Order: sequence, then C-alpha cells, then structure tokens
Amino acid sequence: MREGSNWSRIEVEAAVAAYREMLRLELLRTQFNKKQRNLALQAVIGRNAGSIEFKHQNISAILNNAGFPYITGYKPRGNFQGLLEDVVNDQLLGDEELNQLAAAAVARQEFVNPGKSDLLAIRVDPPKGHIGYGTAPNQFGESRQLQKKRNYLEIEGRNAALGLAGEKLVLSYEHERLWRAGHRKLADKIEHVAAAKGDHLGYDILSFEESGKERLIEVKTTQFGPMTPFFATRNEVNVSIELADAYHLYRVFSFAKDTKLFALEGPIGKHCELTPTTYSAVPR
Repeated sequence: MREGSNWSRIEVEAAVAAYREMLRLELLRTQFNKKQRNLALQAVIGRNAGSIEFKHQNISAILNNAGFPYITGYKPRGNFQGLLEDVVNDQLLGDEELNQLAAAAVARQEFVNPGKSDLLAIRVDPPKGHIGYGTAPNQFGESRQLQKKRNYLEIEGRNAALGLAGEKLVLSYEHERLWRAGHRKLADKIEHVAAAKGDHLGYDILSFEESGKERLIEVKTTQFGPMTPFFATRNEVNVSIELADAYHLYRVFSFAKDTKLFALEGPIGKHCELTPTTYSAVPR
C-alpha cells in the first residue's frame, strides 16, 4: 500500500482490531509490547510504524471524546477519518466486553499507593496542548453522534476511593518535597482540608511554598492517561480564579500502574478547555 494514500476499510478495521486487543489488555492490567504489535500490523497492512502510531492516536482521540478510556501510550490526536470514527463506534464503543472491563476499572475500590524509591520523581511536565474535556476534536468538523453506553471517565471522576487515594499520595509528595528542602516545620503543617473541613473550599490540600506562602492544591486522579478529561466543579473553577496566586491543580494519572503527576498553576481555565457538562433545571 502506498504511504500517504487514504486508509481503506480493511486497513482501518485491522488497526482498530489491534488497538482493541491492546486496550483489552490494558484494562485487565496485563503487560503488552506496543512495538511488537506495531510490527505485526505492518506485516498485515503494509503501512509504516509512524502511520500506524498516528492512526492509533486518532483512535485514542475518538475514545477520549466519547468518555471512554484510551491506551495510555497513545496520546490523543485529532484530524481523523470519518470512516475511522464509524469503525471505532462499532468495534470498540459498541463492544460489550470492553464496556464491561471499562465499567469494572472505573468502579475499582482497592488502591495501593505506589512505593516509589524517589517519590518526587513522579512529577512530570504537563502534556502539550489543551487539557480537559474534548482534548482532541476532529479538525474536519463536527464528530458523529457516537453510540456510548455511559461516560466512564465521568464515572471514574466520582470514584471517592480513587480520589482519596490520589489525595493521600499528594500529601506524601508534598511532605517529602518540603522535608527534603529542609522545611520540616512547614511539612508538618500540611493539612488535608478536604478530609478535615469538607470539599466546599475548592481545594483538597493546604501545603506551602518554601517561602512559607500557602499552596492550595486541588487533586484530580485517574487510572488512565495524562490527557484523560477531568471534571471540575463551578466552585473549584471560581476558587482557582479568586486565589490564583496560590492555587495549584495536581493531575495524578496512570494511578497504581506507573503513577505520575503534573501540576497546573493558577486558574484552571488558563490551562484547560472548559466545557459545561451539567445544567441546573427548574420546572416551569
């Protein structure tokens, strides 16, 4: 097949089938080798490694926009074929086994904080591009109405056990950060305000800069990739604006697998694409 030509249905279906098997394994927390699977697909359809990688990133974008987990190693990228969206809709979003695995993953209640030899090493740079709901829309226009049984990413966002586990990890991270910097008194003053005072403050953790200035941290945790949408309340968005100079959002991702976090400082809307997803309805 000549590189650069449009993908045929046979090629698209083969790429989606390969992605489906990798996603199934990831949801089962089973290791697999991306490179080997890329090579196997090259042998079947005759496309090069980069072309296949891009197509799998397109699939991640479609899943992410549909509220479905994507493979962590394939960062969502837009500008995809309508044909690809149709096949993903049929073979992935409509697949009963994948739906059951996704439902089980987002409902998971047992989490063990990763025992890292260097806890501070879990922090990485934020991903490039917009973070938030609708991270990789199709640049060709409006996406089709995808058949989704439920928004699994929104369900995961309401998983209290996962949220608490992520907050405890960040408490440990912040304590270690200040302790190593020689500010042990500040480290001992860190407070889990969401647990002590409730979630109405708009942030979860009161920590400190090395100067002693307050650092207000909202924690959002996912088991999935760094571009997975997170859900913020109106209060959290408003507080991030009102207290922008002290506000930090810590996004914990790939939790309990290869746990990492990145931080966004200041107003949430400065870094994220904010899309209203709920409405207050009053009967007429």
